[in-house]
Amino acid sequence: MNPKKLSKKNDGNSFPNGENTGIPKESKESEKAWSTQADQSENQKERRKGGPDDKDSSIYGYTWQLCNVTAGTDYIPCLDNEKAIAKLQSRKHYEHRERHCPEEPPTCLVPLPQGYKSPIEWPQSRDKIWYHNVPHPMLAVVKGHQNWVKVTGEFLTFPGGGTQFIHGALHYIDFVQEAVPDIAWGKHTRVVLDVGCGVASFGGFLFDRDVLAISFAPKDEHEAQVQFALERGIPAISAVMGSKRLPFPSRVFDVVHCARCRVPWHADGGSLLLELNRVLRPGGYFVWSATPVYQTLEEDVEIWKEMSNLTVSMCWELVTIKKDKLNSIGAAIYHKPDSNDCYDQRKQNHPPMCKTDDDPNAAWHVPLQSCMHRVPIEGNERGSQWPEEWPERVQTPPYWLNRSQMGIYGKPAPEDFASDYEHWKKVVRKTYMSGLGISWSNVRNVMDMRAVYGGFAAALKDLKVWVMNVVNIDSPDTLPIIYERGLFGIYHDWCESFSTYPRTYDLLHADHLFSRLKKRCKLVPVMAEVDRIVRPGGKLIVRDESTTIEEVENLLKSLHWEVHLTFSKNHEGMLSAQKSYWRPDS
Repeated sequence: MNPKKLSKKNDGNSFPNGENTGIPKESKESEKAWSTQADQSENQKERRKGGPDDKDSSIYGYTWQLCNVTAGTDYIPCLDNEKAIAKLQSRKHYEHRERHCPEEPPTCLVPLPQGYKSPIEWPQSRDKIWYHNVPHPMLAVVKGHQNWVKVTGEFLTFPGGGTQFIHGALHYIDFVQEAVPDIAWGKHTRVVLDVGCGVASFGGFLFDRDVLAISFAPKDEHEAQVQFALERGIPAISAVMGSKRLPFPSRVFDVVHCARCRVPWHADGGSLLLELNRVLRPGGYFVWSATPVYQTLEEDVEIWKEMSNLTVSMCWELVTIKKDKLNSIGAAIYHKPDSNDCYDQRKQNHPPMCKTDDDPNAAWHVPLQSCMHRVPIEGNERGSQWPEEWPERVQTPPYWLNRSQMGIYGKPAPEDFASDYEHWKKVVRKTYMSGLGISWSNVRNVMDMRAVYGGFAAALKDLKVWVMNVVNIDSPDTLPIIYERGLFGIYHDWCESFSTYPRTYDLLHADHLFSRLKKRCKLVPVMAEVDRIVRPGGKLIVRDESTTIEEVENLLKSLHWEVHLTFSKNHEGMLSAQKSYWRPDS
């Protein structure tokens, strides 16, 4: 499609296809009413600051070069910072797999793997992907006998489920629900955290049960497993349980799952299991199907003993140990308390309860705390009740948003939530579905780079896509609302690189993000990052101030993206663009 610029006069007050320009404006007062992740985390430790903004006067015609890095086509700047990793004093807690961002964010472009092709569309991609897009045969060699992944001609295929479910993930998913019917996939349980996910087949097949699972694993422990997951169209991030909290709020996951994830839960006073306890919803379940549950080797027996002592002292109830004869495995399923009774009755304060000033929601570069937070019990506190069942919860304002709290756009919070949802449903229906020339059958992995209430993701809920909602660390902390409505997301600072492999998203959506970022960091590295994480043929939708839209447009053209549409009216603009296969020569 040729770049198309709509007349700036247009019809006077609407965006393409009659969408009203009334993009909600954030209320200045609301900034005082909401804390940000930066505020919350600042109180717990010293945070890195974003660099000053330099105006780059020669943006259009910017000269791009390929990244000259050891990681090559798989470069993740904050995880492949060899200089910073070499200086680490210790690797005992996987510090070398944590984020260490370069002081100056890179402005180079990541090369394409040789023979790269447009990814296979979902749902076929769940079973096979192009070998040349993720040319890492090592996992097939090491795990081939376990039915994880095989090299089949020009494809990598995923015949089974994983180590724990050789005979397919759906059987295993049903086995878990039979063990604890209250899990009720897709109704009671909607948002799942999958730890040490392998190639994420568990998350990939949970879509069939109306469940969203976010999977994570460290980079390179099993070569490119997270990259396999994303290429298949399954949500995943590169992360590790190391020395810091995970980038999620407290009490948001309905179920946490670990199938043979080899995490030493019992070590260091149980600090990693206590981190899962932080992010698990009161009344939620931990599903652990690992060898200590069902094997009798000396090491397994010892781990089971320590794990049993730890979970009892954490007040987790062992609901069942269920054996799966077909896969010759077993699962232990634990229930997190939804009251403080057990905490109050413990004879020993170990692990200790957290101090009252320890904020469980502070999660941006905050060191792990080996303690437990009390369960909220007041009716208006988040975490004191389970959300509505899915799908009602997506449109229901959380019970803990009260009318006396001002929302982001200046209305009482529950009304603000509702009008935001109506706004995005209208925008998606009237403009995004047809007015931008996007073929939605090619879209699977979506990111909202500046989600507020998750309204954009909620408006896409009936499409075969998933949306990673990013709440910026200097924005009002609305991420708990996103989880409450049965969606998921992550905290991030766009002055740094995102923890995903290159070429892993089909569509990025940036609503009034770049004009804000310009106050804190340069746009050039941010656009290099956009180019890094979008697949060739992938799309970017930007809504912002007109001057920022022009800067973004110039940068995208210098990157050889096809700008399909730009529109501006009353200092507001919109842009839709598509990434090409172009890479610089040097």
